[in-house]
Amino acid sequence: MSSGRSRSTQSGVSRITDDQIADLVSKLHQLIPEIRNRRPNKVSASRVLQDTCNYIRSLNREVDDLSDRLSELLENTDSNSAQAAVIRSLLM
Repeated sequence: MSSGRSRSTQSGVSRITDDQIADLVSKLHQLIPEIRNRRPNKVSASRVLQDTCNYIRSLNREVDDLSDRLSELLENTDSNSAQAAVIRSLLM
């Protein structure tokens, strides 16, 4: 791939510029807690993407853990109670 100012998808229909990529990386930088407080010019795009992937994985693990805890709680709760209905709604 050439080092031109734009990137294309495999279909060649949609193009994204280097400036748009830089803007998206900047937005990710602001969202990820571990790198949010670092100066943007001191963090490479590669590092931002790596930290973003790690953060998403940790969020997935957290969701799985919370779902497991809710399932355990539901097992120990009267199935006809209001608390059980709330737990079921959270698991949906």
